[in-house]
Amino acid sequence: MTPPRSYVRHDVTFDSGGTSCAAWLYRPDGVENPPIVVLAHGFAAFRELRLDAYAARFAQAGYAALVFDYRHWGASAGEPRRILDIAKQQADWRAAVAYARSLDGVGGSQVVGWGSSFGGGHVLTLAARDRGFAAAIVQVPHVSGPASAFSQSPKLVARLVAAGLRDQVGAWLGREPHRVTSIGRPGDFAMMTSPGAYELVEEMAGGEAAEHLRAQLEAENDVAARIALRVPLYSPGRLATKITVPTLVQLATKDDVTPYAKARKIVSRIPRGEVKSYDISHFEPYLDPHFEQIVTAQVDFLDRHVGADFR
Repeated sequence: MTPPRSYVRHDVTFDSGGTSCAAWLYRPDGVENPPIVVLAHGFAAFRELRLDAYAARFAQAGYAALVFDYRHWGASAGEPRRILDIAKQQADWRAAVAYARSLDGVGGSQVVGWGSSFGGGHVLTLAARDRGFAAAIVQVPHVSGPASAFSQSPKLVARLVAAGLRDQVGAWLGREPHRVTSIGRPGDFAMMTSPGAYELVEEMAGGEAAEHLRAQLEAENDVAARIALRVPLYSPGRLATKITVPTLVQLATKDDVTPYAKARKIVSRIPRGEVKSYDISHFEPYLDPHFEQIVTAQVDFLDRHVGADFR
């Protein structure tokens, strides 16, 4: 087994629609023009919630990595804060890929899109429409708007839709966003209320900077409610047959954010898809003991599809 490579991480920015997006750029030592993996998070999340763990493993395996926050989120600019705009996030992806291709010392023709949950849906959409990736990796990806939106109780769905309408009307009138909690516990009024989800996301905010990250998570655990009107209409899985690049799909059999049976049926249509299923819930891929199995499969996939030049 090749020993892990050393790497350096730089703080960088790139422009998306006239707004600055913050990113981390990982460069592995001793690799000339490595492929680059571009990573972004899922619904209402920021990069410190364990994306650094994936990027570090890719860099140790010899790949460059670019981890970015969407506009309006995390360390990126954009006002008002915590507006989840699907079209803008897809534009941020395009800007990130263009930036990755422009970098010196990186194999810009070999860009791999990596997305988790809602970000996985964006990667699938771009892989189908833009044809800019050499390969794609998606874990617990959002594939069906109706399946995800209506996995919650009808009462909660109705309350979220009402909040979304209030926020959307307010936006048209120039008011400040009306917000709802992003991740809550069962019984809470929140976009995601799966059993154990909040506790797992808290665990994702662990590590050396746990106190700071948990404070940030608590302060930023909300989203403009208008997204509740859009999630049911966003179904990246409809484009599955148009994805022509090698695509690793990692699903969780206990997932009730992206319901497993529906997701499995949809992603099986990706022509060059490799589908792996794990007996875990939606947020467990980020955490031990499951993280190691998940990321090892991702590195193996990279080695087989884009890593031949330095192996």
